[in-house]
Amino acid sequence: MNRTLDLCCELIRRPSVTPEDAGCQALMMERLSAIGFECTDLPFGEVSNFWARRGSEGPILVFAGHTDVVPTGPENQWDTPPFEPTLKEGMLYGRGAADMKGSLAAMLVACEDFVAEHPEHPGSIGFLITSDEEGPAADGTVKVVEHLQRQGEYIDWCLVGEPSSTAQLGDVIKNGRRGSLGAVLVIKGVQGHIAYPHLADNPIHRAMPALHALASEHWDEGNAFFPPTSLQISNIKGGTGATNVIPGELEIQFNFRFSTEVTDTELRERTEAILQAHRLDYELQWHLSGQPFLTASGALVDAAAGSIRDVTGLETELSTAGGTSDGRFIAPTGAQVVELGPVNATIHKLNEEVRAGDLPRLAEIYRRIIERLLLGAG
Repeated sequence: MNRTLDLCCELIRRPSVTPEDAGCQALMMERLSAIGFECTDLPFGEVSNFWARRGSEGPILVFAGHTDVVPTGPENQWDTPPFEPTLKEGMLYGRGAADMKGSLAAMLVACEDFVAEHPEHPGSIGFLITSDEEGPAADGTVKVVEHLQRQGEYIDWCLVGEPSSTAQLGDVIKNGRRGSLGAVLVIKGVQGHIAYPHLADNPIHRAMPALHALASEHWDEGNAFFPPTSLQISNIKGGTGATNVIPGELEIQFNFRFSTEVTDTELRERTEAILQAHRLDYELQWHLSGQPFLTASGALVDAAAGSIRDVTGLETELSTAGGTSDGRFIAPTGAQVVELGPVNATIHKLNEEVRAGDLPRLAEIYRRIIERLLLGAG
């Protein structure tokens, strides 16, 4: 067993289904305190968070991540118990193996190795860890970042341990993410008997042209780092359940994944203009999950790419694809942010797995990133 693999197994054994932490953070803080980190518990609501820092001078490289995992789904459909880490044919199975307890273990071991070799290193290393990434993300990283700003602490570089790789370790790093803007639209009509449509007003019929216009709208062209903004309708709910009743209202849920070429304000305004042009009686509630962010280039991207090249021989690809991450709360502070972790093919699935041999290699990549940024090595 390797130290990184060992620690990952210890973390998997703790059933930290969001927002539970199940002792993962206490284990991490114990290891970090032993190598000179000052650790601070920062609970908000029912969410466990901590901030740890080694060093008092800048610049600071922060490792960010989450100890919470998604629910297992039917445990009887797993080949092995989801919270009993199992090694089989070179793969480590367990909930959180890839997302993201493998990365947490690699971060910690990388820091232990770096500090052992460079106990008087320049700059600082930090950890920002939450148990609220897989849940609402309301009392996790966003609250810790607000706390740090009130304390006058700012992050220069942030490495988020999300599973970014596609086919093999290090083939992709995420240097940004699209914004996410969701909406619940209620279109109002007049309920009535289906045989007397002139006495009713069918909101489903009224909605169709407007929904077609929204789905057909060209929101932007995207750019070199982002695909064009996309609107997707995810849910439509209407009707009373009876076949002879025209419903009185229709509810539609939709979401924008948007690039840096358009703002959330522009998307709201253009959406409402389309709805108003179709003379709809409607109510619209918006929810902004995160702004788009991008670290197009800089010391962190270079350090990550160089370290991946050294350990794996790969020339990594920069990508902004995929869902949101907690990087969306850190990037607006001015930090350079990238996401780098193991292969993401089985995250959130039954029989989640990670290549066991990738975990010590990930720890080595992380250690080399620290060296490049704080020591100027490489």
